[in-house]
Amino acid sequence: MATPSNTSTESFDALYRECAREMYAYVRTLLGDDASAEDTTALAFERAYRRRATFDARRGSERGWLFGIARNAALDELRRRKRSAPILGELPDEAAHAPEEEADPAIRRTTVRVALVALAPRDRELVALKFHGGLSNAELAVVLGTSESNAGTRLHRAVSKLRGACNAPA
Repeated sequence: MATPSNTSTESFDALYRECAREMYAYVRTLLGDDASAEDTTALAFERAYRRRATFDARRGSERGWLFGIARNAALDELRRRKRSAPILGELPDEAAHAPEEEADPAIRRTTVRVALVALAPRDRELVALKFHGGLSNAELAVVLGTSESNAGTRLHRAVSKLRGACNAPA
């Protein structure tokens, strides 16, 4: 087996710098805690680095490929937990400690977090891939193994459910 070149290592380093924060946010949304998200994000990058020679640009972008690996790593972690742990744990009461001028944004963040918890896991994943991962609908389709049209439709439905949950009376 051929040894990967320095160019592919440098390219991977650039991909890491471009995607690390967004990937962590995506994985954190799926797993619900910082420690698991850090471990799973590191595992996903490790897997991607080992498999970097298998990337095929004809199948999609490097970013989409990387988020697909992160998705699989997060799903592996959830399976390991046997889905017994909640995806998002106890939500901090951010508004209680926020200064008055920051209360509205804190309330909105908390409302969105609570609404995300209420979504079905598949819908929550779509929202996380799109907004934390910054993936296009085409990249979503590659990660999910579906058509771009189907990915867009599923995302639209998930966002509509999220909006409805955010606007529901308390």
